Amino acid sequence: MAKVEQAANVNLVSRISAGTYFKGEIISPNDLRIDGRFDGSIISDGKVVVGESAEVNAKIVCVNADVWGKTKGSFTVKDIMSIKSDCSVEGELRVRRLVVELGASFNGSCKMITEQEYENAAREMAGKEQQAQQHAAPQPQKK
Repeated sequence: MAKVEQAANVNLVSRISAGTYFKGEIISPNDLRIDGRFDGSIISDGKVVVGESAEVNAKIVCVNADVWGKTKGSFTVKDIMSIKSDCSVEGELRVRRLVVELGASFNGSCKMITEQEYENAAREMAGKEQQAQQHAAPQPQKK
């Protein structure tokens, strides 16, 4: 009996296209693909893919990650992080499982974590993001 895999619904994949620069915070229940430049933080309940032409400087918390381009910052990954050949990763990795292909460049630290450690880190980052949003929200002016 053949294994049937469901194709990802492309309408549920957020994308930062090549040639686009985005700075800020992304919180998404879906997959995210970055082919442009991104600076900031990402919390995703899906997979984060850093494409070949991407340049990312971010703190990323996600379920899975595939890195093909250049990244600086930190990754906290619930399941599998895959660092592809010819990519460059600098920073701190906290992952359950790590795949590094021949030809990939990784400079930094790596800690293998449990699912509970991931949940704690994700909760902590989400709390910091909420606090930052509350402080950044404009306050109504009194007359």
